[in-house]
Amino acid sequence: MRIKKGDNVQVLSGNDKGKTGEVLEVMPKSGKVIVKGVNVRKKHVKARKQGEESGILSVECSIPSSKVNVVCPKCGKTTKVGYKIEKDEKVRVCKKCGAKLK
Repeated sequence: MRIKKGDNVQVLSGNDKGKTGEVLEVMPKSGKVIVKGVNVRKKHVKARKQGEESGILSVECSIPSSKVNVVCPKCGKTTKVGYKIEKDEKVRVCKKCGAKLK
């Protein structure tokens, strides 16, 4: 998977098309990611202990990783992620401008 936790991504399709946000969690086995502020659902929570509050919470749900693209911090465009080897290290780079990604 070419997307990592902490990357800034943009949604390519669906109800949240065009929205950008930070990746909170990556699930490589299922091929999904959770993005901050994208695919928000309401979750009804019941109080389990005395003193705990019940209510309705807003929770970000996962979306397929194929529906998001990384936003390059240098050029500001959505891009595919490429790899280069520098000093015996594999580094992620922007395919459009060649800048290093986190």
